Amino acid sequence: MTDNVTLDIQPDAAMWNDPALDVATRVDALVAAMTLPEKIAQLYGVWVGASADGGEVAPYQHEMEEPVDLDALLDDGLGQLTRPFGTAPVDPALGALSLLRTQQRIAAANRFGIPAIAHEECLAGFAAWGATAYPVPLSWGATFDPGLIRRMAAAIGADLRRVGVHQGLAPVLDVVRDARWGRVEEAIGEDPYLVGTIATAYVRGLESEGVVATLKHFAGYSASRAGRNLAPVSMGLRERADVILPPFEMAVRESGVRSVMSAYTDIDGVPSAADEELQTGLLRETWGFTGTVVADYFGIAFLRTLHGVAGSWQEAAAAALVAGVDVELPTVKTFGAPLREALAAGLVPESLVDRAVRRVLTQKAQLGLLDPGWSPVPAALAGADLADPDALRGTVDLDPPANRALAREVAEQAVVLLANDGTLPLARPARIALVGPQAESPTAVLGCYSFPAHVGPRHPEVPVGIALPTLADALRAEFPDSTVVTVTGVPVDGTDTSGLPAAVEAARDADVVVAALGDRAGLFGRGTSGEGCDAESLALPGAQQHLLDALLDTGTPVVVTLLAGRPYALGRAVDEAAAVVQSFFPGEEGTPAIAGVLSGRVEPQGRLPVSVPRRPGGGPSTYLAPRLGQATDVSNVDPTPAYGFGHGLGYTTFDWSELVVDEPYAATDGELRLRFTLRNTGSRWGSEVVQVYAHDPVASVVQPVQRLIGYHRVPLDAGAACRVDVAVPADLFSFTGRDGRRVVEAGELELRLSASSTDHRLVAAVELRGPARHVDHTRSLHPRFTVTSRHG
Repeated sequence: MTDNVTLDIQPDAAMWNDPALDVATRVDALVAAMTLPEKIAQLYGVWVGASADGGEVAPYQHEMEEPVDLDALLDDGLGQLTRPFGTAPVDPALGALSLLRTQQRIAAANRFGIPAIAHEECLAGFAAWGATAYPVPLSWGATFDPGLIRRMAAAIGADLRRVGVHQGLAPVLDVVRDARWGRVEEAIGEDPYLVGTIATAYVRGLESEGVVATLKHFAGYSASRAGRNLAPVSMGLRERADVILPPFEMAVRESGVRSVMSAYTDIDGVPSAADEELQTGLLRETWGFTGTVVADYFGIAFLRTLHGVAGSWQEAAAAALVAGVDVELPTVKTFGAPLREALAAGLVPESLVDRAVRRVLTQKAQLGLLDPGWSPVPAALAGADLADPDALRGTVDLDPPANRALAREVAEQAVVLLANDGTLPLARPARIALVGPQAESPTAVLGCYSFPAHVGPRHPEVPVGIALPTLADALRAEFPDSTVVTVTGVPVDGTDTSGLPAAVEAARDADVVVAALGDRAGLFGRGTSGEGCDAESLALPGAQQHLLDALLDTGTPVVVTLLAGRPYALGRAVDEAAAVVQSFFPGEEGTPAIAGVLSGRVEPQGRLPVSVPRRPGGGPSTYLAPRLGQATDVSNVDPTPAYGFGHGLGYTTFDWSELVVDEPYAATDGELRLRFTLRNTGSRWGSEVVQVYAHDPVASVVQPVQRLIGYHRVPLDAGAACRVDVAVPADLFSFTGRDGRRVVEAGELELRLSASSTDHRLVAAVELRGPARHVDHTRSLHPRFTVTSRHG
C-alpha cells in the first residue's frame, strides 16, 4: 500500500479537490456531491479500542459504549478518530504508524478519500505514553505569564502534529466558583480576566503549530451546586455574562481558535448541548465564531439519560444539531442511525446537516485533508521504513530535553510562596525531615489528565514512560550536604495514623521539617482531585491535618509544601508554620522546581490563581464577591481567605511609589492614564506582578467589591527601578446591567494598583463622566502597560 491516497475522482472533484480554489467553493462542491449518509458520517467520531481497554476515563462510559464495527462504517467516511494515543500505552512511533494505517483505511474506503480528524487530550501536555507531563492549568494561572504558556502550548502542538494528531481538547476556560469541584486542577483560576488571557495564549500556541484548539466547557460547568461534578448549575444571567462567558469571548475574538466543546451543564433547565441561543446565537451570530462545536463525551446522549429533555436518541440528536453542535464525540451514539431516523421523521431538516458538515469539511480543508497530495505519513515517520515496525520502536521521543527544560521553566514560575518567617531559603540544614504522603510518590506532581494518572493505573505492568523524580530525590540533589530523612506519616487519604509516631520522631531530630502534603489525582472517586473527585470540604484529605498539627507541635520549624490540585485550608499552619509553599500539580519537573525554591536557587514568582481558604467550610467563595459575600456582622461564618487571589511572596521586596494620574476623570467612552515607580528594594533579582483592580462603589446592580482588569509581570534586578504606565479604557468598567445589556456607567471609581487582591499598594480615585454607554463584544478588553527603565 502506498503512503499517498489515490482518489477515484468524482465528476465535481476537480473543484473540491483543487487547492487553488477558495475553501468555501471547494466545500460547497463536495457537499453537493455527497449523499446524506456520507454527510452524516462526517459528524461523529469513533473510539477504537476503548471498550476492549477497560476502565472508565469519561463519565458514564460503561453505560454509553457499544461495540463499533469500524469496517461497516467506513464506506460512508468518518469525521473523527478519538484518542489514538491516549486510550492505551503505545510506543509513540508505533502509535503514529497505527494511526497512519487507520487513516489509510478510512480514506481508501470512502469514495472521496477523506481521512478523519484525529483528536487527543492535551490539558497538561500531550496525553500519550512517554510524552512530557507539563504543569496543570492551575499552575499556568499561577505564572501570570501568557507568553510562557504560549511557548508551552506551541511545544505541545508540535508534538501532537508530528505524530499525526490534528485537534487538541484544551484549554479549559471554566472559571473556578467552588474549590470543592474536582476539576479545579484543570481550570486556570477564579478570575475571568486571568483565565481569558492565559487560555488565549495557550490557544495561540497550539494553533501556531497547525493544531485545532478546543475551548471547553461552553459554558458554566464549573459553577455546579456544591462543587459536585455534573451537578445542576444555579446561576443568574449576569453571573454567566460577567464571570463565565468573558474568557470564551476573549479567546474567540483574539486567539484564532477553531473549535468549541459544549458543556455537560444545564443552566436554568436548559442543557448547553441543546441551547441554540448559546451555541448559535451568542457564539456564532454575535461573536462571529466560524469553527466547529463538538460535544463533550456522550454529552448528546446525556440530553436523554441525564437531563431528560429528549425522550429518545432521535430527539437528542435533533436537539443538539438544532442548537449548533456539529460533531458527536467520542463515538457514534446519536448522530448515526438515530439522526437518520430523526431526519426521516421530520424532527430536523437536512439543511442543518449541511450546515454542520460544511463546518467540518472546512476544517478538514484548512488542515490539508482534502488536498490531492494529502498523505497520512506524519513528520515523525518521514523517511522511515514503515514495513519494519520493530525498527521504529523507540525512534520518536515525545519528552526531549527541550520539553523538559520548558516544563521546568513553567513549574519554577508557578510555585507560590505563601508565607515565610525568614526560614526560607534554607541555609544548608544538616538534617531535613521530609514528612508526608507526597515525599516519595513519583506521581505526586501529575494531574488527572496526564497519561500516567489518566490511563496508566489500568496498566500497572507498563512503565510510567517518563522520569518523575520524587520530592525526596529532588531535595537530596538540591542539598547534597544535608541528610534527608523521609517518613510517610499518613497516606494521602484514609484514616490510618499509625505512622504518626515515626513522623514526630523524625521531625524532632531534624533542623527543619518539610511537610509534603497534597492530593492524588484520579478519576471518578479514584483520587482526591480530578474529574469526579469532588471534596465535601476544603480540609486537607485524609489525616493530613493531623500529621501537620503533630509536626507543628514538635517545635521544629515546619515548611509546609503542597503538591495539590486545589487550595486547602491549613488550620494552625497559617499562623504557626515557618513557611508555606504551594504548587498545583507542577508536572514532571515540579519537584526540582520546588527544591530550587526551598534552597533559594529559584526565586519564587508564582501568584495565587485561586484564594486559599482559612477555614475548610468558610466558603464556597472566591475573591469576586460583593460586600454581602464577605465577612459581615450578621453571620458567624467568615469567608475571608488565609491568602487572597494574586498573593505570592519572593525573596526580594518591591516598593511602589510616585503615583501620578494624568486626569482623575474621563468620559464613559474615554480612557484613564496613570503611572508609578516600581523599585526592587531587595538584594536579589525578582519579578513583581502588577495587578490592576477596579472598585465600583455605587452601580445600578450589585458588583463585586473588586475585580481584576489587568496585570503585567515586571522583572527587576536588585536596586533597579522602572516607571510603569497604565492606560485603562472606560470599557473595562462595564458590566451587565438590569436590562441584560453591558453598560459603562458614570460615577466615582477606584483603580487599585496591587500586589494581590488583599495587598493594594497604590489607589487612584477616578471618575467617569457623561451618559451611560452600552458596549458589545467589540469593546476594549485590556489595559495597556508600558514599562520604561529608570535610573537613580
